Amino acid sequence: MVRQCKASDKAGLGRTMSTTIAPLAPELWADFEDLFGKQGACYGCWCTHFRLAPAVRRESSRERNKDHIKARIEAGPPPGLLAFEDGQAVGWMQIGPRADVPEWNNQGRGSAPVDPADAVDPAVWAISCFFIRSKARGRGITHRLVEGGIDFARKNGARLVEACPIDLSRDSRSIGLFVGSSRVFEKAGFARLVERKAGRPLMRLVL
Repeated sequence: MVRQCKASDKAGLGRTMSTTIAPLAPELWADFEDLFGKQGACYGCWCTHFRLAPAVRRESSRERNKDHIKARIEAGPPPGLLAFEDGQAVGWMQIGPRADVPEWNNQGRGSAPVDPADAVDPAVWAISCFFIRSKARGRGITHRLVEGGIDFARKNGARLVEACPIDLSRDSRSIGLFVGSSRVFEKAGFARLVERKAGRPLMRLVL
């Protein structure tokens, strides 16, 4: 386990709920599978969007994506973190070296590295995706995942952690929210590096 903290559960009438953050090891597959559900999170993606080339994604399917991420989890090291409340996985954050999510480094993306060498540097990490269980949204789970991710990255030799979140409007239901909100990263101490696409800054935290 990485870290544990307390959160106010609005649905529980002020009850304090403990949130535990854990690396996604193979023995937690059932929890990850339960969190993503039959739909595989974002329309059957199973968090493979930044792992597979566009041509491969077009030919893939929900089950193939699921098999791909399961194999990745079994191969290790953990490709991200799970957030638990009362023994149930309520949130996921993909984090690891940039090289583990090759499409995140694509030069046509706002998340492309400032220095091309960062794409293969094992000490330059990326936080690329989030998925929060619907009933747990609005309780700060994303904040706690980022906090846990910083600890996780530091303990595993990262010197930089980068993200390419979205600047949210008043509509917090933005379809781009799977990349996270820039406000979350600003609160965690990330600085803006460059904004190649409006509202999608590349951000960095030096560890």
